[in-house]
Amino acid sequence: MRVLIQRVTKASVEIEGKLKSEINKGLLIFVGIEDDDKDEDIDFLAKKSVNLRIFDDENGVMNHSVLDVEGDILVISQFTLHASTKKGNRPSYIRAAKPDISIPLYERFCEVLSILLNKHVKTGEFGADMKVRLVNDGPVTIWIDSKNRE
Repeated sequence: MRVLIQRVTKASVEIEGKLKSEINKGLLIFVGIEDDDKDEDIDFLAKKSVNLRIFDDENGVMNHSVLDVEGDILVISQFTLHASTKKGNRPSYIRAAKPDISIPLYERFCEVLSILLNKHVKTGEFGADMKVRLVNDGPVTIWIDSKNRE
């Protein structure tokens, strides 16, 4: 499982011209799921996401988490995080899980985030053609792969 986390001052997702979700200060999290992802991957990434100290403290030092700043989270499913560009110029998505595997894991990831954040996590719509807007704050963008815990 992979996440791409962006610290934002605002983010929103639109589907078929209609606003689905929006947040202000917080995290926009894109999540990609593989066939062999399990609850351990969800728990690791959810805990890591809410505890990342990437928000400024009173001295302008990144020392606070989204929990500390009482921020929001918007989660967007994105199978393209598992793109392989090893051969040629057309990415392969063979490693990305099919919907029967990824939808329950995506939903569980959002549920665990909501529990840890102690508030509702906003989402896009799995498999939909979404228009995501964001104002990246910093910019701060963090990539985390549960199979490569650097």
